[in-house]
Formats: sequence, C-alpha cells, structure tokens
Amino acid sequence: MSAPYRAPESTIDPDQSRSWLRRALPVVLAHKGLLLTSLTLSLVGLLVQVQIPNVLRLGIDDALVARTASLDRYVWWLAGLAVAQGFVNYLARRYLLRTAYEIEYDLRNIMYAHLIRMPYGFYDRVQTGELMSRSGSDIRAVQMYLAFGPSILVQCLIAVFAFALMVSIDPLLAVVAMATMPVIALMGVWMRKAIFPVSWLIQSRLAQVATVVDEAINGVRIVKAFAGEQRQVTQLAAAADRVRWAYRRDAFIRSRWSPTLENLPRLGLAMVLLCGGWMAIEGHASVGAIVAFNSYVLMLQPPFRMLGMMIMMGQRAAASAQRIYEVLDTRSEIAERADPVRTRLRGDIEFAGVDFAYPDGTVALRGLDLRIPAGTTVAVVGRTGSGKSTVARLLARYYDATAGTVRLDGRDVRDYALDTLRDQVGIVPDEPFLFSVSIRDNIAFGRPDASLAEVVAAAEAAGADGFVRALPDGYDTVIGERGYTLSGGQRQRVAIARALLVNPPVLVLDDATSAVDVHVEQRIHDALRGLLHGRTTVIVAHRLSTIALADTVVLIEDGRVAAQGTHAELVAGEPRYTEVLATMQSGHDRVDSGIDQGVAA
Repeated sequence: MSAPYRAPESTIDPDQSRSWLRRALPVVLAHKGLLLTSLTLSLVGLLVQVQIPNVLRLGIDDALVARTASLDRYVWWLAGLAVAQGFVNYLARRYLLRTAYEIEYDLRNIMYAHLIRMPYGFYDRVQTGELMSRSGSDIRAVQMYLAFGPSILVQCLIAVFAFALMVSIDPLLAVVAMATMPVIALMGVWMRKAIFPVSWLIQSRLAQVATVVDEAINGVRIVKAFAGEQRQVTQLAAAADRVRWAYRRDAFIRSRWSPTLENLPRLGLAMVLLCGGWMAIEGHASVGAIVAFNSYVLMLQPPFRMLGMMIMMGQRAAASAQRIYEVLDTRSEIAERADPVRTRLRGDIEFAGVDFAYPDGTVALRGLDLRIPAGTTVAVVGRTGSGKSTVARLLARYYDATAGTVRLDGRDVRDYALDTLRDQVGIVPDEPFLFSVSIRDNIAFGRPDASLAEVVAAAEAAGADGFVRALPDGYDTVIGERGYTLSGGQRQRVAIARALLVNPPVLVLDDATSAVDVHVEQRIHDALRGLLHGRTTVIVAHRLSTIALADTVVLIEDGRVAAQGTHAELVAGEPRYTEVLATMQSGHDRVDSGIDQGVAA
C-alpha cells in the first residue's frame, strides 16, 4: 500500500517581478525549523573551532615558553574541543541534509502537480525531454543552493570570529592577515557575472540531450524498424558534444578564477609569517600568537574555497530556477469557474457553432452544429483530418473551443468542475496508454477501490478476460512500459475495460477497436450493446464494422456536419457518405492484411 500523499507546505511565489531567490523563499521558510537548527549548530561548531588556536596559543606561551602552567591541561582542553566540534558538526550536517531533502520533495511535487494540471495544448508544444530535465537536474541545482547556500555563508562567518579573536590578540597582525579579503570579495562578484550565461547554457543543452534520449527510447521500435540506430547515436553524440563544449567553457572560467580565489588566503599566511616573524624577533609578538594566527589563516581557506563553489552553485541555480519558473509561470488555458458545477450528467450533448484550431494553427472544426440526445449511440465518420477526434477532445475539455459553445445537459462544459466532467466523460483513444503496473491496476485506474470481481466484469465486457487469464499471473501480471508486452488489440481491450469500469454516463470510443481482429471485435460489440443501453455513446468510427453499434451516423466534412441519419438513410441518399465508407473499407482490408502478415511473421 502506497504512503499517503503529503502536500508541499508552501509553494513558489507567483510574483514574477521578484528575484528567483525571493520567489523560492516560501519553500525554504516552510522548513525554517530544520534549517535554523542546522545553522545554529553550525554556528556553535564554528565558535568551538575558533577557540582551538587560542587554546593552542596559550599552551605554547604558558606551558612551553614561560613554563608557568601544566601542558596536560591544554591537551585535555584541545581534545575536549575537538570532540565537541565533531559532535556538533554531525548534528548540523544531519539537520542540513533533512532540510535539503524536504526542499527537494516540495519542489518536485510543486513541479509535478503543475505539469499534471496542464492541458493537452501545453504538451503539444513542449518536448518531454525538456520537462524531464527541468523536473530533474534543474530542481536538484536549485535545491542544492537553497539548502547548502545558507550553510556555506555561516561557514564563512568563521572569518568574522577569527578576525575578532585575532584583534584581541594583536590588532596589527589581524589587519595583515585579513588584507586579502576585499580582493576576494571583488573577484567573487566578477566570477559570478562571468559564469551565469554558461550555467544557463549547460542546463539548456542537458535538456536537449534528455530530449534525444527520451525520444530514442520511446520510439525504439521505430528506430529499429528503419535501422536508424546509428543516426540516433550520431544525433546524441552531437547533442553531447554541445554539452561538452559548454562544460569546457565552464571549466575554463573556473580555472581562471577559482585558483586565485582559493589561494589568496595563503598570501595572507605568508604575510602573517613575514610580519609576525619580524614582530617576534623584535619582541612585539609571542611564538604562540604566530602559531595561532597561522591556524586562523588556514581556517579561512576551506570557507573561501566553498565560497567559490557557492558562487558557481548560485549561478547554476539561478539559471535552473528561471527554466523551472518558465514552466510554473505558464498558465493553463483550461481554467475552472470560481464556483464550478458538480452534478451527475444525463449525457445530452450539443455543439453550437463550434470553431476550433490546434495550437500549431491547424483548423479542425468550422461552425460545427451537432446535437446528440442523452442515451443514444452516435457514430461520427469522416475522412482523415475532418475533425472527428476533435469532437471528443472538446467534449472532455482537453481543449476549449475557439468559438461557439459545447454543452452538456444544457450547460456550457466550461461551467463544470474539471474532475466532475472528466470523471463522467469516458474516452478510449485509438492509441491507449497503459502503465507499467499490473493489468488489474491498469483497468482500475479510474476506480482504484474497485473489487477484483468488478475489474473482471469490465474485462469480460471488453473481451479482455480470456487473454488476461492466460497470462502467467493473470490479472496480477505486470505489463511492460506503455503496455508493449501486449499486442495492440490487447492494449485496446484493456483500455475499453478501464473506461467501462468507471461507468461514465458519456462514453467516447475513438476508433477503440482499430487493432482488434474482426472476430474479437464482433464479440466486443455483442458485449457492448447491452452496456451502451441508456448511455450516451459517441463512436469515432474509422472502420465500417463499428458503425453497426450506432443508432445514428454523423458525417463530418471540413469540420462541419455534412449529413446525419441512420446508416441505411445515408447509404441511400448521401454519396459523400458512400465515398467515406469505401475509403474505410479499403483501409480496413489493408489493416487486416498487415495483421495477418504480422501474425505469420
């Protein structure tokens, strides 16, 4: 049993005028308890750490040089401070990692929840690989900066604490030790400006690689069918080469700035040894003070090395955040009313003067006027590209009409809550998608609480029960990704069973039996006849045999209703309908021939 869903405690600020960091701040503040605990512990660890050189100074000056105190006491102090620092740092790291994982959880859920709400039109124009990259590596880059950036800044506070202690020991030597800090700060700004464009380029080109890989894997059967393996490898190599160039450019920038940024504190060490040695010789500084200052300057090196890393992380996170926000700031064209209608549908359908064009400009419907009374079965036929499948997509609000109105039970479909509408308008597409789970779970996708008996009944009605029981684990058989371990006809029958189990008052069969042989299709039709009684059913027909289920046939031509009536009436009086039937019959013969050849092979 899966764990209950835990919604993110906050979300990205929708104000696009704010910086990327301010927009992400609510997600971080949602876990401020964990983060502040981690930062406080880190701060305590730093306070303990900066005491160690001071205790070392006192030990050298008092126990070794002046011999006025016992060395054992200082040794125990040093050991105790080391143990305390290790324990505190362990706790700080543990809470920091918990914070990082919580932020990552929230970001991934925010992104996924937004993507799952986006309409068909969004996916028509966005590549899957791009979305996978933005949902993966981009989120990780932002999470790393949001969680580890504050910790690195706290670590850099060691410079402040160390400077305060150095001033208390010797003000002049403290100024010498910190002389390189302004130069480090200035170089950090220059480095940040230089690396941002390259960070954006890297993330963009990684997304291109993800797109190539995603398309090659999803389309592997087509690639192999056309012996296109080498072309795909070449295409991936070209995309990977562009990523390599971007990474090399990034490495070039880092190689110019990072060594200087990291080694400037060592210059401070040399200056401390030079000035401190002279002061010790002249009697103005003790040997213990020189050793303490040496330790403090060495302490400054790791934080400033991390500061350089944080600058790079910040620029990569900024680039990734902008790519994420491009998706999150995209509003769905399919929006609900403020107070949507939630009611059980009867299934009375009406298209009134409906125009529709897809996002790429393809016009599908032109002034479509169509009425389908509740409880009737209507077959929609027409030539390829006439707009048949678009009727179903507008009915379930996968898209909204460009002009005109689509009504269900006399109401504009835009008045209904989306979940209510789609729960009651069941669609079986011609290319069904199955998940890589058991057949039972696939059939019960719309009703996860359905009993096995209900699942079996739906499968029997769809003509799927026979082949399912023949599988090694029956209904518990886990099918491959997209259901490719099943034949096309088997996938369609599982998809039909999935729709029937929900028992929607409106059912759309979009060429739902195109991959099923004639004999199996006839058995499915026999089972469906009883189930379709009293249910509004729209059959988008691409095969002559499916028209037999319909009470009325609607001929669509150029996005309009060209003719409407019974099959016999249209055959007798509509030559365009006869032409479409002839085309459907010839295509059906070619499909059957192809199926037979595939089976023989």
